[in-house]
Amino acid sequence: MMGVGADNKTESTSSKFTLQQLEEKEEVELGNAEAMRPAKDDHQSAEPRETWGRRLEFVLASVGYAVGLGNVWRFPYLCYRSGGGAFLIPYLIMLFLCGIPLLFMEFTVGQYTRLGPVHSLAKICPLFKGVGLATVVISYVLCTYYNVLMTWALYYLLHSFSPSLPWQSCNNTWNAVGNCSTGFPGNATHLKSASQQFFDHKVLEMTTGIEHAGGIRWELFGLLVLAWAIVYFCIFKGVKSTGKVVYFTATFPYFILFALLVNNVQLPGARDGILFFLMPNWSKLLEVQVWVNAAAQIFNSIGISFGSMISMASYNKFNNNILRDTYIVSLANSATSIVAGFVIFSAIGYMAHIHNLPVDDIATDGPGLVFVVYPEVFSTMPVSQLWAPLFFIMLLCLGLDSQFAMVEVAVTFIMDGFGKKVLQVFKRKELIVLAVCSVGFLLGIPHITRGGIYVFQLMDHYTAVVSLMFLAFFEVLAITLIFGVRRLSIMLENMLGKKPNLFFRVCWQFLSPMLVLGILISSIVQYTPARYGKSYTYPLWAEVVGWFISLVSIIWIPLGALHELWTTEGSLLQRLKKSITPTIDLESVSEKPSGESIALFAAA
Repeated sequence: MMGVGADNKTESTSSKFTLQQLEEKEEVELGNAEAMRPAKDDHQSAEPRETWGRRLEFVLASVGYAVGLGNVWRFPYLCYRSGGGAFLIPYLIMLFLCGIPLLFMEFTVGQYTRLGPVHSLAKICPLFKGVGLATVVISYVLCTYYNVLMTWALYYLLHSFSPSLPWQSCNNTWNAVGNCSTGFPGNATHLKSASQQFFDHKVLEMTTGIEHAGGIRWELFGLLVLAWAIVYFCIFKGVKSTGKVVYFTATFPYFILFALLVNNVQLPGARDGILFFLMPNWSKLLEVQVWVNAAAQIFNSIGISFGSMISMASYNKFNNNILRDTYIVSLANSATSIVAGFVIFSAIGYMAHIHNLPVDDIATDGPGLVFVVYPEVFSTMPVSQLWAPLFFIMLLCLGLDSQFAMVEVAVTFIMDGFGKKVLQVFKRKELIVLAVCSVGFLLGIPHITRGGIYVFQLMDHYTAVVSLMFLAFFEVLAITLIFGVRRLSIMLENMLGKKPNLFFRVCWQFLSPMLVLGILISSIVQYTPARYGKSYTYPLWAEVVGWFISLVSIIWIPLGALHELWTTEGSLLQRLKKSITPTIDLESVSEKPSGESIALFAAA
């Protein structure tokens, strides 16, 4: 509890004196307030910047973005593959040494500058202004195929209202009867479950490889249009509309998760699945890859280096208590991952029990866990017609919150950089959002062809795995090492009246950069090409395309640095010195923290 009422009513003499001094200082500066206000750059929009209607809206939007589909499938799978309960040790260490400090760092930059990632990083470290643009590119590339997951979820949702779930039997036109199994086939590699065949043959109409694109799946095409329409109508009014939508989309998944948890733990075999999920394999802690997996999951799940957290924080009020918000978002994200692990593996244990198979034969990674294993679970559960729709509505909510934030990064970049010029053409911001969504829809079409699943897997591997760690390293380098922890601390003091504690300063200065660098090096050394399933390997030309996809975002980092050096006058040493000097004035802030916000921050 924060004791806000008591603090406000019983101020000490010293705190009164401090606040009186602050008020007198503000009065003296009032006449020069306009001069002190950082001048608007030409690239900024003429319109005043929006703010969240309430602090709760920002928290819910941030939690909704962080808690996504990765919490439901990637974390549980990584946990059991990387040592079960032992994996929680590196996961929690990475959370406290990287996740929480770097999320706090991004919130600080966004809220202080009130700009998206491109222009905020350009002010903090002009030499690495390309890092901001790279985060916008990677977020937008990600959102073009992330909405395909929403398309599949919509497809399953519509089919879950059938009199009988269509993926529970082999008596359908799409089934290859000779190798169809009504349960999980176990070690019989020539067999596929009915649920797997529904996903492969009915939903995807999957070809044999990326080289055989096939035609467009028109049912998925229509649902992709619907998915983008939902995204548009939820964000077209900016944070004012998004802030209202997240009251439902960020909270509803928790009701379903806890309902599923209560239901699943009562099923026969659930205990075996949970033990499989949590059983520690301590020898795994000696493997470097386990620590890399833990760090990568933290970065992917919280959304560090995607630019979304900077964008959302830029719509905060100047003295919003982002330290409290950082703890809420990061801890809620990790707690959700652990709860989702219990939900998923209790269901997998149940399936292993009824089919008399080891749990290891049923657990799988990626979309298969959500769109193959869990639908199969529903087909055998009591009241399956209730659980199936609720589960896929939960998936939609989880995915849409993440999608909102990624699209908002692109919109924020356009409005911050070209607001006046673009509004002269489009007239209204709603039309700009429509254009951003329309381009995202067009770029998503290759994923809904009959060979689209291979495109999806290739994009996910080279965007969410390869590119991300490069961006994370250069973002941390620009903010904590070049811009500096001292300046970052001044930002927080200006906003909240108090500098960050020793833990955050040590993490920013030493621990987080070293860990990010170690993860980057390990990712390069242990790089493995993309694969789909256990057997399909991509042809050489597809691997080249994958690296090109990675470079689409990474290339902006050196290009931004070269542009800055080229446009700066002086010798090479002078230009380099100017390029690492921030253009933001930390002393000239037009908004000062109120006495109440200082008291709140001190109490927190």
